[in-house]
Amino acid sequence: MTAPLSGLFRSEVLQPEPALALAGLLDVAEPDLERDGLPLLWHWLYLLERPVQADLGEDGHPVRGVIPAPPGPGRRRMWAGGRVTSLRPLRVGVVTSRRTEVVSSTDKVGRSGRLTLVVVRHTIRQEGVDAVVEEQEIVYRDAARPSVPPTPEEVDDIGLAEGEWRVPIDPPLLFRFSALTYNAHRIHYDRDYARDVEGYAGLVTHGPLQAIAMAEAARRLGVVGRAIAYRLVSPLLDHQGLVVSPPAGGDELRFSVRDRSGRTTARSLIEPGPAARRG
Repeated sequence: MTAPLSGLFRSEVLQPEPALALAGLLDVAEPDLERDGLPLLWHWLYLLERPVQADLGEDGHPVRGVIPAPPGPGRRRMWAGGRVTSLRPLRVGVVTSRRTEVVSSTDKVGRSGRLTLVVVRHTIRQEGVDAVVEEQEIVYRDAARPSVPPTPEEVDDIGLAEGEWRVPIDPPLLFRFSALTYNAHRIHYDRDYARDVEGYAGLVTHGPLQAIAMAEAARRLGVVGRAIAYRLVSPLLDHQGLVVSPPAGGDELRFSVRDRSGRTTARSLIEPGPAARRG
């Protein structure tokens, strides 16, 4: 058996094209990359793992040569949440490095069976200085094929409240986000696999896409985010829509994602930087 990797190091010169592509995908304002650098969470478009095709498992995730690797054959991977701190803006045109390492791995038993919780830390540096520190929480569960394939349910649209932002989710958008982030997980683009193998009644909207949407909702308010802590609380399927809700009031910048019917699927707390402002 091959010993697990203790750490991975990647380096590249950041280019503007992925950031401009994300702005077009979400129909948001293009950031001033020369003045402000990358917005919060947009580093997810860079320093990507590009495994060879032979290293992909049935679900589309790599099974070796990456961190984290599945703790056992057939385990299903879910992105549960994390925290990102921006210590300084990430600039394009600059050599950038990322170190990835496993912080912890814990086995538990939940309502759905055996779970493995893995915390992964990414440290991104430019010009010899830490720029972004991130911890991702990944959950692995045992595979279980549904006895009866699920069917999409009707979703009532409650409309938009004041300050909410609707992101139009459809298969092309999910496919393009997968391409931008080099994510081959089949639940995001292969409807038959998502339904028959993993038991989802539709294509699954990416957790990172929901987190970026919450960070972008803050940017739309004029907030320059320094850090974000986010939690993915329920799967969001393509036919259910995606609506970002702004903070309800008070000093804390708490955003959430809901589906068209009002069911919450993700939450976040954004910490503004010293130059942040609210419009």
